[in-house]
Amino acid sequence: MAEITAALVREMREATGAGMMDCKKALTETNGDKEAAIDWLRKKGLSQAAKKSSRVAAEGLVAVATATNKAAVVEVNAETDFVARNEAFQAAVQQIAEAALEVGEDLDTLKAAKLPSGRTVADELTHLVATIGENMTLRRARVLTVPSGVVASYVHGALRPGVGRIGVLAAIEAPSETDALVTLGRQVGMHVAATRPTSLDVDGVDADALERERSVLVEQARASGKPENIIEKMVDGRIRKFYEEVVLLEQVWVHDGESRVKKVIEKAGAKLVDFVRFHLGEGIEKQESDFAEEVAKASGQKK
Repeated sequence: MAEITAALVREMREATGAGMMDCKKALTETNGDKEAAIDWLRKKGLSQAAKKSSRVAAEGLVAVATATNKAAVVEVNAETDFVARNEAFQAAVQQIAEAALEVGEDLDTLKAAKLPSGRTVADELTHLVATIGENMTLRRARVLTVPSGVVASYVHGALRPGVGRIGVLAAIEAPSETDALVTLGRQVGMHVAATRPTSLDVDGVDADALERERSVLVEQARASGKPENIIEKMVDGRIRKFYEEVVLLEQVWVHDGESRVKKVIEKAGAKLVDFVRFHLGEGIEKQESDFAEEVAKASGQKK
């Protein structure tokens, strides 16, 4: 059996809000599998954080760049928030987004692209590492295009135009680009930044995630003691609610609190075909260190 450490139990408590002993029992029952343990707690009705993901923030910046019918978003990571406030770093991340707009989202191609300094993206980051003294990495990039319409962008927590902590692109097809369409695209970007959808439409929902959700909902419904035919209807209703939470086109439009996103887009005579949401540090696990152990190592002593 995997070791159930205090740190793992603490992570479970932070992720679910359940009690320490319940978290430890869940981990024990699932052989230390954190995701399975979260499901175990949900099935027992002990977790209030149904879909809370265990994200650990990493530092750096997200930047967007736009052109006619096209836009790019990139994420460049650094070790501390200090670097994100550095103007040279901010400028470099913005230039990398503009380079992605030209050469595309393949990271190897992007790293070889030339910046205004005359250096490649890879060399520019190496230069900044030497100048600022922190490790930096180009983590990811996406580019969206439409044949006609607009690819709008939105940056939340902007430190300068187009550079911040959350970057969103929204690709909307329409007969032509209009001011109203640009405004709608920005509103979609703000909506996506706030609601964190995981797919554009129902067909795009991850099959494993859907099956996992259905399994949890079935166990919850059975715990109510209802007959199987009623349980099936209960689960179907809750799956529809699940779609409303994670599917962009099925979500309630945050700007009026009542319309569905798909209806807002249809009313505009347009079609939302894709979106991208980059949240700085999303999914990156920072290595936790034992300060006492570090001091002992530095002094040549054993802890």
